[in-house]
Amino acid sequence: MNATKTKKQALREGAAAAWPICLGYFPIGLALGVLAQKAGLPWWAVLMMSIMVFAGSAQFICVAMLAAKASVPSIIMTTFMVNLRHVLMSSALAVYLSGVSRRFLVIFAYGITDESFAVNMTRFRETAWGRWRALITNHLANATWILATVTGSLVGQFVPQGAFGIDYALTGMFICLLVFQLQGRIYIITGLLAAVISVSWYLMIPGDSYIVGASMCAATIGYLLKLRYRRSK
Repeated sequence: MNATKTKKQALREGAAAAWPICLGYFPIGLALGVLAQKAGLPWWAVLMMSIMVFAGSAQFICVAMLAAKASVPSIIMTTFMVNLRHVLMSSALAVYLSGVSRRFLVIFAYGITDESFAVNMTRFRETAWGRWRALITNHLANATWILATVTGSLVGQFVPQGAFGIDYALTGMFICLLVFQLQGRIYIITGLLAAVISVSWYLMIPGDSYIVGASMCAATIGYLLKLRYRRSK
């Protein structure tokens, strides 16, 4: 009986932590699905992308680059670089999952996103948050994302091109993500450097490498600035 109550409590608390993420995922997932349909992807391809990748920013980038007729190698390299941050997020969460079976870690790692990482990390630090609650948070968000993207793909044929500002969804999402990251002078400088390097690279070097190049250069400079700031204190 106690085990049953514990499982129900874990489900309830995990769902309570996940619902704000799900609330935000649904409209963004719908927008991605519509954009993917406009780019020529069938609903089953959107489904497979959401299941196998489950990374909103990478999926938006992939759809945008497909619509722009970008080469397959450039799409793979760009999405790979964008998703490298998952290595850092997984490493940070691993501290709270020591001694857990490898099978659980595989299932848990699959569901890590920026939003679920932020929620679970906060809970682990501030409360007696358990691994099952964290897992439920991850996969409720995952299920919502899959449902939203497939729904958007299916209804995309009924949505006129450019309607409701859907074409702006990718730009708007990244502006929001950027604003939330600007929590200090170094972060603002890094963001400005990324913009300057990206535009300059795009004007001087043909192709799609400016996205990856600007990201790596700005991140490296930002890291060195932060390291120097810490040493000077």
